[in-house]
Amino acid sequence: MFKLNAQKTINNLENNFLKKDLPILKIGDNVKIGVKIIEGNKERTQFYEGTLIAKKNSSLTTSITVRKILQGIGIERVLLIHSPKIESITVLRSSKVRRAKLYYLRNLKGKASRLKQTF
Repeated sequence: MFKLNAQKTINNLENNFLKKDLPILKIGDNVKIGVKIIEGNKERTQFYEGTLIAKKNSSLTTSITVRKILQGIGIERVLLIHSPKIESITVLRSSKVRRAKLYYLRNLKGKASRLKQTF
């Protein structure tokens, strides 16, 4: 009985921190994410743009993995989408994929790593 009440309390508390204005994110989307950066006493937004290769759903701790290629080197970043440091998420393009995780893109280079775009 105590476990049920504790879980309900935790869920109610977590619901207060969930963001309501998030777009629908699908694997293979090209996304642009605005991340708040604090430098000294100034705060600015730095945009991170890449392909969404993985998504882990678990209410408040939902995370996405975004991959981009920078100067020929693949960079992946895992972001919590309900974090207060995430300012904005916009979907630039969607792609047709048949996998839940696109980890195979790590081994591909150049034109081979392109995904088929959907409209």
